[in-house]
Amino acid sequence: MGYYSEHLAGHRLKRCYDIAPPRVRRYLQAEIRHVLSRIRPGDSVLELGCGYGRVTREVAGAAGRVVGIDTAVESLDLARSLGGEGARCEYLEMDAVNLEFADGEFDLVFCIQNGICAFGVDPEALVEEALRVTRPGGRALFSTYSSRFWSHRLEWFELQAAEELVGAIDHEATGGGVIVCRDGLRLGAMGEDDFRALCDKVGVEYELTEVDGSSLFCELLKP
Repeated sequence: MGYYSEHLAGHRLKRCYDIAPPRVRRYLQAEIRHVLSRIRPGDSVLELGCGYGRVTREVAGAAGRVVGIDTAVESLDLARSLGGEGARCEYLEMDAVNLEFADGEFDLVFCIQNGICAFGVDPEALVEEALRVTRPGGRALFSTYSSRFWSHRLEWFELQAAEELVGAIDHEATGGGVIVCRDGLRLGAMGEDDFRALCDKVGVEYELTEVDGSSLFCELLKP
């Protein structure tokens, strides 16, 4: 997550969401609703890559405990300031592939909005660490962009580039589900076959679900 920690944290990251066009806003809310549908009252929930707390704040009321981790200190500081008095979210600086939690500490672990690609870490290590801190019978959720969402995703990044939140889009290198910016940012996406191969390698039961024509969710069941 080096790019986000160094270039796209705190208020700059929040601005990316503030300028999201209507179809992207729909996608973002659809992801949150899907996560909420997997939370039971009293659940202990962990978000990997929580940024400024955009999602943790929305799911806090449905769970017993919500923890968000990120490597960007500036984003975590903003998350705490936006949490408000008595917020039930805890924000910690932590690496998603080296979590400082006990085995089986959470009922649900989630990593949405293509974090599995955006973090720039080994997806297998990310999934295995998420499952380690998930209780037996609990679930881990990962999402990526649906291929059907490509034009909306590219439009959103063009808006971010126009405000110099990310580098200019390299249109020659961009395509096939991969967005490349001239400042070094490169973001791909996972397809169904990629998730299947990953889960088979890890050796875990899973279910793939497309949500809103914009997200592909992979739900893993901890044995």
